[in-house]
Amino acid sequence: MTRLLILVAVSLVGITVAACSQNGDQMGADSADAGQVALGETVYEAQCAVCHGAELEGQPDWRQRLPSGRLPAPPHDETGHTWHHPDQQLFGMVKNGMTPYAPEGYESDMPAFLGILSDEEIWAVLAHIKSTWPKGIQARQAAISERSN
Repeated sequence: MTRLLILVAVSLVGITVAACSQNGDQMGADSADAGQVALGETVYEAQCAVCHGAELEGQPDWRQRLPSGRLPAPPHDETGHTWHHPDQQLFGMVKNGMTPYAPEGYESDMPAFLGILSDEEIWAVLAHIKSTWPKGIQARQAAISERSN
């Protein structure tokens, strides 16, 4: 019986570690960390700017559907809605794409970066994005993230 309990406990720890790794729970986006922000800026320029804009401005008319029925890439500056989401959700959207976070049937051109970017790179991109927001927006987004934990 003791061996069974130990086996179950070890299995649960393994599942928890795997889940944390999948969701990037071991890290975070720190907009005050100059090194993380610098890495994020580099990765953003290489992977994100083509759709979301070099200045995080998004695509023109980002709230109006394209002929495909999909929405253009939104801005990640303070004028967009990125800051309305908690950190874990933003991380998941970048890593896994929009499907797990969007209404059923919603289609997006946002790719999943699983296997393309490391968790460290994803968190760094988010740190870069957050570093561009005014302090008040940063504080509001931090509160949203805190409430979601």
